[in-house]
Amino acid sequence: MSTTPTHERRLTDPVDLTRPAGSRLNPGGTHLNPDAVGWSSTPLHRANLRGNWGRNKRWDYWAVLAGDLVVSATYADIDYLGLADVWWADLVTGEHGGVNVVSPLGRGLEMPEHPGTTPLRLRHKDLDLTIDDAHNGTTTISARWTEADGLPAELEAHIALPEGHESLNVVIPWSEKRFQYTSKHQARPATGRLTVGGVTRVLEDGPRGAWGVLDVGRGRWPYSTRWNWGGGAGRASGDGPVVGLQIGAKWTEGTGLTENGVIIDGRLTKIGAELGWEYSWDNPMRPWRITDPSGHLELELTPRYDKHSRTNVGVLSTETHQVFGDWSGWVADDDGQRVDFDDLQGFAEESRSRW
Repeated sequence: MSTTPTHERRLTDPVDLTRPAGSRLNPGGTHLNPDAVGWSSTPLHRANLRGNWGRNKRWDYWAVLAGDLVVSATYADIDYLGLADVWWADLVTGEHGGVNVVSPLGRGLEMPEHPGTTPLRLRHKDLDLTIDDAHNGTTTISARWTEADGLPAELEAHIALPEGHESLNVVIPWSEKRFQYTSKHQARPATGRLTVGGVTRVLEDGPRGAWGVLDVGRGRWPYSTRWNWGGGAGRASGDGPVVGLQIGAKWTEGTGLTENGVIIDGRLTKIGAELGWEYSWDNPMRPWRITDPSGHLELELTPRYDKHSRTNVGVLSTETHQVFGDWSGWVADDDGQRVDFDDLQGFAEESRSRW
């Protein structure tokens, strides 16, 4: 596993993700804007993905970690098809449910160039979904659907964005034609409820709280890819600060940038090194261990639930193990302040895709 440090540029001004390609073979097409390569602690990129049909990928993925309950919602357009889904799982009983809708050519799904500036909506016979970012920073996710066993289901979640709360935003450049902008948000306070068949579960976990996660993706990926992603949130041991974890691997290696960082009481510490990941694809319920050669973290996730998913739709195929559980370990900020914890709610995954 690579542990080569990166040398990353920090961005401070708004910037377009792409610029005109200037190719007669690709009129109206765009390539990566070199000025967009770098990272920031607030979203700055306009995802102006134009032309190059068939390679553009856009998605917003939300999750709420609420103790024994996890819920998520996805809204995605990858040119030749669209996908919207909601999903939930009880980590104690193993009960799970939800629904997914596939839309040929992405019909019915619209995504703005500036993520979060207009509501995302899908009106479909199997799923009524709205993801709406209010001006005060709170995102509301509302969904209604019917479970596979015929039970009616409804989700309403509210995910706050406290003033000054930072996120990890970065452009990963494989080449001028293949690149990815990602905006990762962790440790955002959440409330809400999930109702299935008249039984309501509240999105909260007493003193541990409930925490929102956001993964915004806009870019053009290589056809065959693998990645790791992990995150988590909660209050550190005793009456310590609120810690958010944002970690990744595989897909960034060799690009000179990473999606790694920690958030302590809303402030981001960017980690410019590739992390070491130790886990078993064949036995994902074993502990997942993460180490940092630059000395900012040491983590272990004890899984409670494995969301194992496979998709095979024409040219698209994916397989993912996403495990949910509790993180223990420590993180350190840029000033060397070390924060220890033993029960942060969180997740880790490996995904293998041809898309």
